[in-house]
Amino acid sequence: MEKAKKTTKKYSKSQWALLFMAGLGVVFLLVFNYAPMFGISLAFQSGDYVIDVRDAILNSEFVGFDNFKKFLTDPEFIDVVVNTLGLNVLSLVLTFPAPIIFALCINEVKNKRFKKVVQTVSYFPYFLSWIVFGGIVLSMLDSQTGIVNEIIVKLKLAAGPVNFGLSEYFWGLIIVTGLIKGVGWNSVIYLAAIAGIDASMYEAAEIDGANRWNKMWFITLPSILPTITVYLILAISGLLNSGFDQIWVFRNQMNLDRSEVIDTYVYKHGILKNQYSYTTAIGLLKSVIALILLTVSNAVSKKIAGRGIY
Repeated sequence: MEKAKKTTKKYSKSQWALLFMAGLGVVFLLVFNYAPMFGISLAFQSGDYVIDVRDAILNSEFVGFDNFKKFLTDPEFIDVVVNTLGLNVLSLVLTFPAPIIFALCINEVKNKRFKKVVQTVSYFPYFLSWIVFGGIVLSMLDSQTGIVNEIIVKLKLAAGPVNFGLSEYFWGLIIVTGLIKGVGWNSVIYLAAIAGIDASMYEAAEIDGANRWNKMWFITLPSILPTITVYLILAISGLLNSGFDQIWVFRNQMNLDRSEVIDTYVYKHGILKNQYSYTTAIGLLKSVIALILLTVSNAVSKKIAGRGIY
């Protein structure tokens, strides 16, 4: 009986390059996502007000769920959660459809040069940090020298200059600036999905007498629906993430009652007050809720639309 010959799978240079790139991604996940999970133990320890984090992890006393109870019974808990959910739900409703609509509109532009100019202009704000972009916005909204208030006064839209730093304008400011900064870049994935649609579908629709609106509504939108579903599920799972850098730029003493969200609360107590165990518990609680939201939204999507992330 002949011995079975051992076969070794040979990879080409391009395949080795792909394996190397995938390996780098795995290493990144291990180092920056899985290794830090060792610190989750702090959520169940009394490691607050300790200067050395390693000492807090290794030598702190086990206190069970005390840190979680402390957050849930904190007088600020209700305000922080209401601000976080209120701002993020409103932002999701108003800003999530914007990149989709923008991508559909851009796809209908036939002048290639104009199309490229519009895309470039819409992408540019995304590459500015929130410090730079926020500084520009704040200077434009300044009650004394800002161009926005000059326009408001000249058009007599208000009795005088508007102080956009007040709490009643904070949520609107966050939503509008987030929309301006992200709508162009977030539309890229939808434009890529539209580019993959079979052109013969549009040709068949034209033969049947469909106009541009009909093709957009009955071909383009249904074809990119799987992409929309994935991003919607991910957006729902991130409802407790407010974007610390954006919030911090526009936050001031006048709007603290509307700008105190979970991310700023964690920074205030964790970084400024060295309450590592307390804020680790908050972070873990956020992650658990995000996982629940992801699972539930995925299940609902699969039941209603027949598709989901997994």
